[in-house]
Amino acid sequence: MWNKLNKSMMFCQMMFGLSFYGVMVILTRFFLEDLNYSEANTMMIVGAFSAIGPLFAIAGGFIADKFLGAYRSLTISYGAFVVGYVLLVLGASAANVPLSLVGIALASYARGLMSPSYPSLYKRTFSTEEDFENGYPVNYSVNNVGALLGQYLFPMIVLVIGFHGSFLLSGIMAGLAFITILYLNKPLKSVSAEIDTNPVSRKNWLSFIGLSIAMVGIVFLMFSDMEVGQNIVYAIGAAAILYFISLMFKFGRSAALKMGTILIMTALTTCFFVYYGQMMTSMTMVAINTMRGDLFGIIPIAPEASMAMNPLWCIVAGPVIAFTFSKLEKRNIHFSTATKIAIAFVFTAIAFGILTMAVTNIGSDVVIRPEVFLAIHFFQAFSEVIVGSLVVAFILSVAPKQIENFSVSLFYVAMALSGIVGAVFSTSIALEKGQQITQEIVQTVYGSYFELLTTMAVVLVAVAIVCSVIVKKMLAAADKEELADTVEAS
Repeated sequence: MWNKLNKSMMFCQMMFGLSFYGVMVILTRFFLEDLNYSEANTMMIVGAFSAIGPLFAIAGGFIADKFLGAYRSLTISYGAFVVGYVLLVLGASAANVPLSLVGIALASYARGLMSPSYPSLYKRTFSTEEDFENGYPVNYSVNNVGALLGQYLFPMIVLVIGFHGSFLLSGIMAGLAFITILYLNKPLKSVSAEIDTNPVSRKNWLSFIGLSIAMVGIVFLMFSDMEVGQNIVYAIGAAAILYFISLMFKFGRSAALKMGTILIMTALTTCFFVYYGQMMTSMTMVAINTMRGDLFGIIPIAPEASMAMNPLWCIVAGPVIAFTFSKLEKRNIHFSTATKIAIAFVFTAIAFGILTMAVTNIGSDVVIRPEVFLAIHFFQAFSEVIVGSLVVAFILSVAPKQIENFSVSLFYVAMALSGIVGAVFSTSIALEKGQQITQEIVQTVYGSYFELLTTMAVVLVAVAIVCSVIVKKMLAAADKEELADTVEAS
C-alpha cells in the first residue's frame, strides 16, 4: 500500500501543517498586539484565514481540471506559500498592515490551490480504491503531526525570534515541501491524469495567471474589509453550489443522483465545520482569557497554543479510526459516510458539553486548567478526522471523473462558509479592549454561547441519521439506473 510517492507527499503535507498552523496560532497575538486590532476584528481575521483558503479551492479545482492539472497546481501552491510567508516577514518587521494582509491573502489562495489537487494526486499513488480510503486517514494524522508541532512550538518560538522570525521559519518549511514536490516531478507525473502529462498552452498559462491575480486581489479586499469579505464568501459559495447543480443536468440520471449525495454531504460538512472553526476563534479567545497553568503540572503550554491539543489527538485518531472501520468492514459491518458523520456530531456534542460545564462552573479565580481543554479536543479531534478524511473519500468515490477536482472543492467550500459563519457567531462573545475578565462574564457570556452550540450539536446527530437514510436510497437508485443502462446498451 505504501510507497515512495505517497510517503513523500505526506512529508510535504506535514511541512504544510507545520508552517501553516504555526502561522495561524500566532496570528491572534500578532493582530491583537503588534497591529492593535480589537478582539472582534482579530477573530474575524483569524477565522477568515482558516476559511478563505478552502473557499478558493473552487478556483483550485477549476484550475486543476481545466488549465494545469493536479501536479502543477500543487507545485505552484507550495511556491506561493513561500512567497506569502516572506511577505508576512516584511509586514511584521515594519508593522505594516497592508503588506501583512497581502501575505496572508497569498497564503490563503495557495491553500485553495492546494486543497483539491492534493487528494486527487495522492489517490493516484495507491494501487486500489480500498488502499486509498484506508490510507487517507493516516495522511490526515501525518498532516496533524505538523499542525501539532507548529501550534505548540510557535507561541514559544515567537518569544525568542519574534513574529518576523517565526514567519521566516514557516517560509523555510514551505520551501522544503516545494523542493520535494519538484524532485518528484517525473514519478508523480507518471501516475497523474492526462492533463498533467500534456504541455500547457500559452492561453491556459495566461488564464491561470489572470485568475490568480484576481483571486489574490479579492482575498486582500476581504481581509481589508471583513464586512464586505463575508458577503463575498457567501456569494462565491452560493455560486459554486449553483454551478455544481447546473452540472447535474448535463450528466445522466445515475450521475445526477450521486452528485445529489455530494450536496447533502456538503450541507452536513458545513454544519460540522462551524464547530471546527470555533477552535481558532471563540475557543482560542476563551483559552487566552482563562487557561492558566502547565498541562499535568509539568508540560508548559501557552494559552493561545491550546489548539495544539487538537492535532495531538488527530494524530491518534487517524490510525484508530482507520483500524476500527477496517475491522468492522471485515466483519461485514458497514456504516455509511453520513452515519459516520452522525457519530462525529456525537463526539462534538460531548466536546462542547464539557466546555459549557467548564465555563458555567468556573471559580472566582477565573481559571480553567489545560486538562479541561485536552479533554475537549480529544472528542472534537475524533469527530474532525471522521469528517475531514472520510467525506473527501466519499466525494471522490461518487463524483464523475471529469469534475472530480471541482467536486472535492465543494468540501472546502463547506469549510469556508462554515468558517465565516462560525467567526461571525464568535464575535458575539468578543470583549472590549481592556475589559476585565470576571467570573460573571465567563459564566453568562461564554456559558450561554457554548450551551447553545452543544444543544445544536445534539440536533445535528438526528439530522445526520436522517440524511444517511436518504443518501443510501439515492445511491441504490443510482446503481439501479446504471444497471438498466448497461442492460439496454447490451
